[in-house]
Amino acid sequence: MGDNSYKTFELNVKKEEPTLVPPAAETEKGLYFLSNLDQNIAVVVRTLYYYKSDSKGNEDVVEVMKKALSDVLVHYYPLAGRLSISTEGKLIVDCTGDGAVFVEAEANCEMKEVGDITKPDPVTDGKLIYDVPGANNILEIPPLVVQVTKFRCGGFVLGLSINHCMNDGISAMQFVNSWSETARGVPLKVLPFLDRSILKARNPPKIEFPHHEFAQIEDISDTTKLYEEEEMVYRSFCFEPEKLEKLKKKAMEDGVLEKCTSFVALSAFVWRARTRALRMVPDQKTKLLFAVDGRSRFEPVIPKGYYGNAIVLTYALCSTGELLENPFSFSVGLVDKAIHMVSDSYMRSVIDYFEVTRARPSLAATLLITTWSRLDFHTTDFGWGEPVFSGPVGLPEKEVILFLSHGEDRKSINVFLGMPASAMKVFEELMQI
Repeated sequence: MGDNSYKTFELNVKKEEPTLVPPAAETEKGLYFLSNLDQNIAVVVRTLYYYKSDSKGNEDVVEVMKKALSDVLVHYYPLAGRLSISTEGKLIVDCTGDGAVFVEAEANCEMKEVGDITKPDPVTDGKLIYDVPGANNILEIPPLVVQVTKFRCGGFVLGLSINHCMNDGISAMQFVNSWSETARGVPLKVLPFLDRSILKARNPPKIEFPHHEFAQIEDISDTTKLYEEEEMVYRSFCFEPEKLEKLKKKAMEDGVLEKCTSFVALSAFVWRARTRALRMVPDQKTKLLFAVDGRSRFEPVIPKGYYGNAIVLTYALCSTGELLENPFSFSVGLVDKAIHMVSDSYMRSVIDYFEVTRARPSLAATLLITTWSRLDFHTTDFGWGEPVFSGPVGLPEKEVILFLSHGEDRKSINVFLGMPASAMKVFEELMQI
């Protein structure tokens, strides 16, 4: 997205003053516990949902969305509260019932004039999201901020900002789908299970594994300098089913691995390509981080509808030399091992490790892959049918790469990332397989 000079269209959005949408009925007040799995990822996640119905305009969209939000917040009342810091110095929710921030907006054009909405564009996308002005930190931003932007063609965009400490992707979709069910007047498929104390640390804490996801790696390759000196370029690369099959075959061709999933093959491929493109020196340690859903791996299994973060970050770690000089099956094997490492005792150890150290995962010489391709964004119907498109806005950190599902059948994966210009040039060449 470097040079935007060819783009004559500029989206103009007129935003009204924000209002608060409290729960429709009295809800529990007081302090609400967030687990250690919620603490580490307190970043605001922004998503967009585009809607356009052939039979229905957008005249009453604001009333419908507001009323349904007010009703659904009775079940999801922590989202109507405010973030605070507990006496132990951890994030906690003060359930005040103040409500979600809601902003009505109007765009100066039809939806189709926005161009290819499947390609993330931070400038345009940013206008469809409401950022709380003057907020210095996440405590000053309510956990849920909503913007509904009406377009002249009768379409509209729902722009959501939710703090990640409130939910992981699976819980976020559960909330949005419950909101859409409420808007359509149907009963909730899943009721939220709100008691996060089932994931509290053990007493005394028991750290049973090395947790290298928190390891600080020394940047001996000077990649930080590259990011400072060069312009960031954003690109997305589509991996269709044929391309993913090709990668899986490549991973298994030397007979070391018997099976391999698309996610594992693609993660290893992208990790290698990014490491090479950033010109890391052979002795440089490099780390791959990604989230694994722990819901079915906890013992006992986490209750259906658990609302919160039930994901843990797992890691693969080696030197750049090992990563690039070994056959492809080596890096694929490391990623596979990282997934299989996640068990009940591993996750409890992560929770206890944070209790003792309060460590944050370090992102130096690290790649963090966030997978959105497995989430049911496309099923969210508020009464205007399924979204024409839905997805995240931008990237939270320079070390993050997003995997998004793509295409009619959603069998393709779009890999979206930003890199310094010279590195992106190399990366683009390495993507040709």
